[in-house]
Amino acid sequence: MRTALLRCGQSCWPHGWAMLVLMLLLGEIRLSGEESPGGASRWYRGNLHTHSLWSDGDDFPEMICDWYARNGYQFLALSDHNILSTGSKWVSEATLVKRGAEGAIERCRQRFGPDWVETREVEGKQEVRLKTLREFRGMFERPGEFILLQGEEVTDSFESLPIHINATHIDDLIRPRGGKSVREVMSNNLQAIAEHGATLGRTVLGHLNHPNYGYAVTAEDMAAVVEERFFEIYNGHPSVNQLGDPRHVSMDRMWDIANSLRIAGAKLAPLYGLATDDSHNYFAERGAITGRGWIMVRAPQLTGTRLMEAIHAGDFYASSGVELEQLTIDESAGRLSIKIRPREGATFVTEFIGTRRGVDLTGQPVLDEAGKELHATRQYSPEIGQVLARVEGLEASYGLSGDELYVRATISSSQPPDRPVYEGQKRQAWTQPIGWKKWLAAPAGSGQEKSPGLR
Repeated sequence: MRTALLRCGQSCWPHGWAMLVLMLLLGEIRLSGEESPGGASRWYRGNLHTHSLWSDGDDFPEMICDWYARNGYQFLALSDHNILSTGSKWVSEATLVKRGAEGAIERCRQRFGPDWVETREVEGKQEVRLKTLREFRGMFERPGEFILLQGEEVTDSFESLPIHINATHIDDLIRPRGGKSVREVMSNNLQAIAEHGATLGRTVLGHLNHPNYGYAVTAEDMAAVVEERFFEIYNGHPSVNQLGDPRHVSMDRMWDIANSLRIAGAKLAPLYGLATDDSHNYFAERGAITGRGWIMVRAPQLTGTRLMEAIHAGDFYASSGVELEQLTIDESAGRLSIKIRPREGATFVTEFIGTRRGVDLTGQPVLDEAGKELHATRQYSPEIGQVLARVEGLEASYGLSGDELYVRATISSSQPPDRPVYEGQKRQAWTQPIGWKKWLAAPAGSGQEKSPGLR
């Protein structure tokens, strides 16, 4: 019953979302690590945003899969732009060189044998055929150890603003649907992904990529799109403006604004945050490289369906280097507890972040030098997304007092990541928000909100 409803929550929009919210309110979806159908749950590490030579990456997909399989991951989604790893595709050696992948053919031959790489000559120029997912999948997948998920970065735009949404655990190409506004583009493509899941009869995942890339998507956009439930709180690409700038807020700030507007203003479930690599570059320690961001999913089995169901239930956390030994979410008691895996020489700080009931949701526009309003997240009260508690050490716990719209945790290490994106970066992890379910059914005029804020 629970599995069927989870699938419906994704694939039977809009009624399925209402059912999913109802399940959450009734406690039907459990976020503890207890025994679940199919066996005891465990944590699986994976990356859902990866590019190869099928679009704008610089290495063969099988070489990329090999890296993740050898470096502690249990699942990986290849998500090239508006294309799947299917059919026939040849790329020129000149393309490899142009992308900084000189020697890629020889490196692939050394790894998989001289007969693995298929080349041809066209008008005096050498080309290489890209292997399909079906051809190389069996080389890496092992039950309970590693699986590959088919994905796509549905790459769309509104005017000059890039709007990219990943679709994961799909079978067929999903073509961008466009729209007459940022929000309509988001909504149309998320609906297309949900419709594909309905056709397949299984849970698929649609998540918004790097909202600050090109400063295309605002927190208000993220709050207003009903179909939106997942986004990248952390993306390892150095060009996605993770920290924002003087006129644009950081991704963490966007998350808190969007969730406050969704819960208090629109009575919508909050957004869940993922971390990804968005890897493109595999031949240097620069650019969009591997090993920067991932999610840890708690699921009873390492299958695409089980992973998707767990993610939709919010039973995962995002990481750029901090690993948790325990994550206990007790919704009935209103408590979020964390135990961090030690790391030699590192100290840790956990910040419990949230917004309290009754906060002013009125936002002020951001203006340019001429006084014209910019397409940017508005300026809000510092009481939105405030630090409610700060705990040092390997264990931290927060008990909700009852007036929080939601609470989430950000755990920060004193050490930098192995492959930092920006100066001063520290290893971090982000849990999903809790404590929000009771507010979705609050009657209008209850004093919970002062303004819907969804401009």
